[in-house]
Amino acid sequence: MIADKTISKMFLKKTAGSPHKRSVGWVDGGELHFFTNEDYLQKVKIYFHGLIKLSIQPQDKVAILGNTSKEWHFFDLATLAARGIVIPVYPTYMAHEIEYILNDSETKFLILENEGQMQKILETQEKLPLLKHIIGIKDISEESKKSLRSDIIFYTFQEFTEMGMKELRHSPKLFEESVSESEGDDIASIIYTSGTTGDPKGAVITQKAFCAMLDNVNSSLKTNILPTDRFLIFLPLSHVLGRCDSLLNLIFDSESVYAESLDKVIDNLLVAKPTILISVPRIFEKVYSKVMDTIQKESNLKKKVFEWALAASNAYYEKINQDKSPTPFQIIQKNLAYKLVFEKIYNRFGGRIRFLVSGGAPLSPDIMTFLQNANLTILEGYGLTETIAPCIMNPVVRQIPGTIGLPLGDVQVKFAEDGEIMLKTHALFSYYYKNEAATAEAFNQEGWFLTGDIGELTTDGYVKITDRKKDIIITSAGKNVAPQKIENILKLQKHISNAMVVGDRRKFLVAVISIDREAFLDELEKHGISGHPPYEDLAREAEIYNVIDQEIQEANKELARFESIKGFFIAPSDFTVENGQITPSLKLKKKVILNAYKKEIDALYKKLES
Repeated sequence: MIADKTISKMFLKKTAGSPHKRSVGWVDGGELHFFTNEDYLQKVKIYFHGLIKLSIQPQDKVAILGNTSKEWHFFDLATLAARGIVIPVYPTYMAHEIEYILNDSETKFLILENEGQMQKILETQEKLPLLKHIIGIKDISEESKKSLRSDIIFYTFQEFTEMGMKELRHSPKLFEESVSESEGDDIASIIYTSGTTGDPKGAVITQKAFCAMLDNVNSSLKTNILPTDRFLIFLPLSHVLGRCDSLLNLIFDSESVYAESLDKVIDNLLVAKPTILISVPRIFEKVYSKVMDTIQKESNLKKKVFEWALAASNAYYEKINQDKSPTPFQIIQKNLAYKLVFEKIYNRFGGRIRFLVSGGAPLSPDIMTFLQNANLTILEGYGLTETIAPCIMNPVVRQIPGTIGLPLGDVQVKFAEDGEIMLKTHALFSYYYKNEAATAEAFNQEGWFLTGDIGELTTDGYVKITDRKKDIIITSAGKNVAPQKIENILKLQKHISNAMVVGDRRKFLVAVISIDREAFLDELEKHGISGHPPYEDLAREAEIYNVIDQEIQEANKELARFESIKGFFIAPSDFTVENGQITPSLKLKKKVILNAYKKEIDALYKKLES
């Protein structure tokens, strides 16, 4: 049990306990750099004193708008040490979305990363009356600074850190004093859920709730994560799973290495060589698709070797997953399969991985099994913004593909009459900021948090999610269909980037498909298409339609008749955060997509029903 009830006290204890141990690292120009715990503490102190110089008061709001970086994390800890409230803001948000969050949270202090984020603030600054201070992490143009409202004071990163160092020299004990005064009931953060409909809701999370989450992770993984372990952090820190990832070093005294960017994660894996990697399914899906695509281009002999290796390894793990002992011959075959085929996949992750953690969305059992063949143990877990990320996870000792595992720590799980998963835990948000109605809807009369996910217990006692409560499709024949399962099968096809199943109150199901342009580029000549056409042009090509049609027919073989896709429409652009069709955590905004393509969907049904 973790005795401390605030993140700041945990941080101070961790850094004081082993001051010369490597702690926070980063990749820069293909090289790995590290701060010791002593350096780590010093950096956070400087940021803290900079905020103090700007007259931050307890429970003032500090928004952080930028990509994942060690600086983001230092500002997070510094704000909490000053007893401020951190408001994470996705860097992919549009100006009007940022405006909503800053105003709703009553933010006075804004940390922003670069010129691009500054432009969003300039666009909406006249509607941000409470904003008083902006700190730029990277260079901001003089023109942009001059364009700021006269009552907003801008500080360059150098100006801010110099203020912090000067203030630290002046008041060397202030950091420890502030941390000692922090309390478990202090609000630590208001995290706005990137909801699939409507305005985001601000989940209010206390210091002690954050600590309870870390305590739950510790109680389940304390024998599996060591001070010698290394994490590569690349998920958005504005997302609760990335934030959790960044805080794990506080309980395990492990090494946290910050990737250069999301685009460079694959390269950074080879430099950082992490032992544990926390990710979302999309990253694993891309690795899987890349490997399968490479295999398809190989000679017939190499294809046959791959197929044999896959069968041999699957047979071995099928026994393991059933708690049965593989035969000596199966063990020999599995080891040979690894050496011939799967070791290369393992090495793509840096060659030191002990286990992977997947969260944020359901992971296909096929991908989980595939990675398992490469000696990549993957712990699929489950959590929400409201549960401060992980609350259920597959244990290291045994993973069951297709499940989210067992409750962590003090988490209690119960199922409503309609199958909705309900939770009780100390690692839970307190309420939605300024939204009593939404708060009331989030809990039942007995105080159980309603997750909105439909699930069940397996015979092994593991929790399995079958769908989102609001996403369940009821066909005109009265069949209940879980679209998530079908969408995951469709996304495993080589040329399908994303898919949304449609069919509520209809006779059958259709899908809106976004294609994987990159997967098509190497094959255009074969399809009689010249050049490198943009996505929109590709989406209109008859040959592209035929390829997707074949892949959907292939996917239908894995589905019951009432679940099969009878027709589809290729969207004229991919589903992206920028066009508002997916959330920053890569969940489909189904209402937005339905509204965008209502005419095309109606026309598709009319054609198929005629």
